[in-house]
Amino acid sequence: MYSMRRQKGLGWFGMLCLLAVIGFIAIVAVKTMPLYLNQMKIASAVHKTAADPENGRADVISLRRELQKYWDIDSIDTLSPRDVSIVRDERGRSLSYDYEARAHLFYNIYVVIEFSDDVPLTGSASS
Repeated sequence: MYSMRRQKGLGWFGMLCLLAVIGFIAIVAVKTMPLYLNQMKIASAVHKTAADPENGRADVISLRRELQKYWDIDSIDTLSPRDVSIVRDERGRSLSYDYEARAHLFYNIYVVIEFSDDVPLTGSASS
């Protein structure tokens, strides 16, 4: 009974462990946030290019030129427009990309995130 009254909350060691876990999560979040922001820029550029009805029947060079405009405006540097492929299937053509982004955490430990998407081109449905 006496020991139950004496316990008042989290001890120093428990507090230290809790702060270490919160600190680790904060480091991972700060290091990976730029990767996700860059992915959002890439996805936006690909979706805007695919949604343009004029690009439905455009050739590969025109599509990559259109993507390059978005790359220049948004300062995208992890992926180039040449890495976005134009895939043809039974539903029509689509813009597709697949890449890995890496962030250095500390020492020789990295976080690797894989991003991929397949966006159908508007107006490219096969007849």
